Amino acid sequence: MAVPESVTLESVLVANRGEIACRIIRTLRALGIRSIAVYSDADAAAKHVGLADVAVRIGPAPAAQSYLSIDAIMAAAKQTGASAIHPGYGFLSENAELAEACRGAGVVFVGPGVEALEVMGDKIRAKAHVAERGVPVIPGAGVAGLTDAELIAAAKGVGYPLLIKPSAGGGGKGMTVVRKASELPEALKTARRVSLSAFGDDTLLLERYVDRPRHIEVQVLADSHGNVVHLGERECSLQRRHQKIVEEAPSPLLTAEQRERMGASACEVARSVNYVGAGTIEFLVSDAAPDEFFFMEMNTRLQVEHPVTEAVTGIDLVEQQLRIASGEKLGFAQSDVALTGHAVEARLYSEDPERDFLPSTGTVIALREARGTGIRVDSALIDGLVVGTDYDPMLAKIIAAGANRDEALGRLDTALSETVVLGVRTNREFLQKLIADPDVRAGKLDTLLIERFLAGIHFEQPDAATLVTAAVSRVPASNGSPWSDARGWRVGEPLPSRFRVSDGHGFDGTVEVRARELPNEAGTSKDVIASHGTTTWIATPTAIFALEFPTREQQLADHRSGLTRVAGAADPNIRTPMPGTVAAVESKTGDAVEAGQLLVTIEAMKMEHKLVSSIAGVVTIDVVQGDLVALDQIVASIRPHEGASA
Repeated sequence: MAVPESVTLESVLVANRGEIACRIIRTLRALGIRSIAVYSDADAAAKHVGLADVAVRIGPAPAAQSYLSIDAIMAAAKQTGASAIHPGYGFLSENAELAEACRGAGVVFVGPGVEALEVMGDKIRAKAHVAERGVPVIPGAGVAGLTDAELIAAAKGVGYPLLIKPSAGGGGKGMTVVRKASELPEALKTARRVSLSAFGDDTLLLERYVDRPRHIEVQVLADSHGNVVHLGERECSLQRRHQKIVEEAPSPLLTAEQRERMGASACEVARSVNYVGAGTIEFLVSDAAPDEFFFMEMNTRLQVEHPVTEAVTGIDLVEQQLRIASGEKLGFAQSDVALTGHAVEARLYSEDPERDFLPSTGTVIALREARGTGIRVDSALIDGLVVGTDYDPMLAKIIAAGANRDEALGRLDTALSETVVLGVRTNREFLQKLIADPDVRAGKLDTLLIERFLAGIHFEQPDAATLVTAAVSRVPASNGSPWSDARGWRVGEPLPSRFRVSDGHGFDGTVEVRARELPNEAGTSKDVIASHGTTTWIATPTAIFALEFPTREQQLADHRSGLTRVAGAADPNIRTPMPGTVAAVESKTGDAVEAGQLLVTIEAMKMEHKLVSSIAGVVTIDVVQGDLVALDQIVASIRPHEGASA
C-alpha cells in the first residue's frame, strides 16, 4: 500500500514545468486543491508559474540544479506546506530516491511505491522480473556493470540488427540501432555518454531489433486496495530516433480479443510489483502477427500521450492519480471501461525539419492555438516565451478526437493548419504532411515509417506572393506627405523598393515591391505576419516561413567575405548548427584530420549533434568540453595541407 487510506490532499506541489505542469494544475484547480509550482531562473515568467496558486524558485536554469534536484524539490515542499508532490513525467517522475524522500518527510508521492520504481526503472531487472510471470520479452543481453567489451561479446548471442538501450532511460534518449558488429564500439561509447548525461547512469542493455515493429502501449490504473484495470491501448509507432511524434487510441491494428489479451498481460505486470497509480506497459508488436507481442518496459508515471486515452475513455488520468494517492479505491471496474471513438495527438517541437530536425531557439512573437469541436491543446506557450536549450524541445500537444479515425485525423489536420507559433521554427509543416501520408491514413504503421517518409518529403518554398507580402510588411508607412514617403513615391511610375531576402533553407534572392502593391493584397486573410529584427515570419495554412531581410551592412559584409572564397569550396570553419553545450571534443589542436572526421559533439535539448571536418588538413579546436556555444559559433577550423586547396 503506497499511502495510508483517507489522506486529504490539501495542496500539491507539481515538480515539473511546461505543458505537463499546466495540465496537472488544471485538474488540481477543478478539484479545489491548492497548486504549487516550482521554477528555475529560465522559467520565472513561464505559463505554469502564473497558473499556480503558489510558485517557488528552485534554482538556476540547468535541470541538474533545479528540476532534477531532490533537495530543492523537498525544500520547496517544506516551505509551502505541500501535502503531496506530483512529478509529472520526465525529470524525477520515476526516481525512487524522490519517492523515498517523500515517505521520510511525510509527503504523499503521487506515483507508485519504491519497489515498483526500483524494479521497473531498471530495464534489465524489469525484463527478468516480468519473464518470471509468464509475460513474453524480447531476446537480449545486459546486466549492471558490463563493460563495452563484455557487451560486444554478448552481442554475438543477441544477433544483428540490435538495439542499444540505456537501462535507466526513457523517451528514446540514447537508444541506437546497430546493424553490424563494426558499428557497435562507437555506438556504445555515444550511448553511455548520453545515458550518463540524461539519467545519471550509463548502464546499457542490448536487445534484438525487430524490423518494422509496431509500438503499442497499454494504460493501467491500480489502487492501494489491490484493484487493477487497463484503459485500452495507444498506438505509438510513428517515431523518429525512437522519439514518439504522433500517437493515437485505440490502435488501428488490434482486434477486441487481442486488446483484451494485451491488457490482461499489462495488468499482470502491474500486479507483479504491487503497482499503485497510473502506469503504462509498452509492448513491441509484429505488424504481420498481432497475436505476438513482447514486453519492452513499464513507465511508472503519466505518459506524454495520455490525452488520447482520456479522450476515448472519458477518464481524467490526473484526477485518478490524485484519488489513488489519497487512498481512495478505483470508482469503476474493468467491465465499466469502454473505448468510444478515436483520438490522435501530434507533438509540436521547436526544431527545424529541413535541417535534420535540429533544435530551434527563439522568442515567440506571435501565437495562435487551435480551437474547435473535438480539439484539445496542452501547451505552455505564451507570447514572449523564450525558447532556449535548457529543456526538452516539445512546445505543445495538439489532440483531436472524433467518432472514428478518419474524422479524428481530419480534425487534427485542421487544428495544425490553425496553429501558429512565430519566432521559433517548429515541426508543424512536417506533422501536416506526415498525417496526410497514405500509409498513415490507412493505419499501416511501424516504427520505421517516418524514416521512409522523410526520404521523399518536400517542404514548401516561399512563392512570389509570400515574398511580396513579407517585403510589403517591412516598408515604412507614410505619414501622408509624399516628401516623407519612404516607399518610393515620385512623379510618374513609382520607384520599386528592392529587398534582399533568404529563407535559411536555400532560397536567396531579391524581391521588388512597388507602391501600388503596398496595401498588402499579396497575402490572404488566413496569413499571420510578425517581424523581429531582420526576420519576418509568415504563417500560411500549409507552411511557416522565416524570411531574413539582411541590413545593408550585413549584405556588404557577406559580399566582402565572398571575395576571398573560391567558388564551390568547402568552408574550413566548423560552426555550431544550434546553441548548446560541448559534450565531447574528439580531436586536439594540431591534429591531422580527414574530411568527415568527427571533431566535436554538441548537446542541446537532450539531443546530440556531431560536427565533422569539412576538409582534410590540420585542425584548430576553439572549445573544450562543457563550453556553452551559440548558434553559428566557430568551434574549429581546418588549415588545408600544404599545396591543397580549401
